[in-house]
Amino acid sequence: MMEVGLAGPLLQVEDIHKSFGELEVLKGVDMTLDRGHKTAIVGPSGCGKSTMLRCINYMERPTSGHIHLDGELFGETRSGDRYTPMNEKELARQRAHVGMVFQGFYLWPHLNARDNVAIGPMKVRGLGKAEANELAEAMLEKVHMSHKIDEFPERLSGGQQQRVAIARALAQQPKLMLFDEPTSALDPELIGEVLNVILELAEEGRSMVLVTHEIRFAREVADHVIFLHDGVIVEEGPPKQVIDKPQHERLRAFLRQIVEH
Repeated sequence: MMEVGLAGPLLQVEDIHKSFGELEVLKGVDMTLDRGHKTAIVGPSGCGKSTMLRCINYMERPTSGHIHLDGELFGETRSGDRYTPMNEKELARQRAHVGMVFQGFYLWPHLNARDNVAIGPMKVRGLGKAEANELAEAMLEKVHMSHKIDEFPERLSGGQQQRVAIARALAQQPKLMLFDEPTSALDPELIGEVLNVILELAEEGRSMVLVTHEIRFAREVADHVIFLHDGVIVEEGPPKQVIDKPQHERLRAFLRQIVEH
């Protein structure tokens, strides 16, 4: 399912800075993602990985810098040299093209799996209930959750809830998928089932940015790996280069720590 769209990269992140008060979390980050490619972002806790992901879809408004998605300025409009933040309605239109999967699952507890997936297309895209249910069932089948379609979140394991959350993001039919540590809240025995689904989506040719601490998985799934440390990109490149032959001492120390744990 390769994306067909404009020429040029799908995603461009240009000199993104993000501060919370006096704390500067991102200190000038650049990133390019081509259509159908997968970028993994790794690094120690607190280095700015999740903040970077949330800036990409403007859940956090960057302090400075710009995002382009599919050739279109994201989250703001430009007139000459002046940039103006979009209003929530304009932003919602753009965000509909980005599927986000969080550390937590954030499913509606009063809705079953089908309805958790169908509610977005009904509210955002105006689909009728029958059409939204059909789409939800197809997305749940894609993440191997057809057998739990009528179950409520409290009756699902953490891995199953996360797969429903992935189906919910897929139901937007997004151009770009963002995964923010999708396995960090799971028990070890449930991690594999979620990673397998993400791997299947990657093999379909979906465009994705994945923040993860699963280094072996990043090596397997990504075309490009970024090592973020203290708000800056310290090293990046193909996974066999970054993970197998790290050049920077900070990255070598980080990988040693991961292996020891």
